[in-house]
Amino acid sequence: MRRIVNSTYVTLDGITSDPQEWSLDYFDAGAAEYALDKLRASDALLMGRLTYEGFASAWPGRSGDDFSDRMNAMAKYVASTTLTAPSWNNTRVLEGDLVEAVRALKEEDGGDVLMYGYGPVAQQLVVHGLIDELRLWVHPVLRGGGTSSMVAPGVTGRFGRVVPRAFDSGVVVLELTEPVAS
Repeated sequence: MRRIVNSTYVTLDGITSDPQEWSLDYFDAGAAEYALDKLRASDALLMGRLTYEGFASAWPGRSGDDFSDRMNAMAKYVASTTLTAPSWNNTRVLEGDLVEAVRALKEEDGGDVLMYGYGPVAQQLVVHGLIDELRLWVHPVLRGGGTSSMVAPGVTGRFGRVVPRAFDSGVVVLELTEPVAS
């Protein structure tokens, strides 16, 4: 059985939107090594449409390093009701009910399915207990607002274990595992 692992950059005030505007100064060698190790432990990506569009416009043009080459080679699954012809190689749009499609994906053989970002798709998966590990990359930044945050009405979830990992840049990754039914 596969695991769904969500990896999300977040500010101290819970903002997850536009990480390219506030996170890059904090991505040091330790964080890069950690991110590559976690990417290598996965054999597929799961994204919502907005994340897919951002990634599909950036990653296919990159190559020649372990991270880019791995991202481009992996299987990709997109949760969308509007995307019909994905252009990034190895991409499949999940059809039908999201929760059922992800349950079926988890039942397949393979490694972890890595999901970047915490938007409506991730929130729905947390509510249904389908995120097996949540990695919050807490950045020492206050945004004072944004279009997306960790807080959303009706989204609840609990995890039984937290393992912290700190980097020299000041970023702390909280690995939350062992989801508990709410």
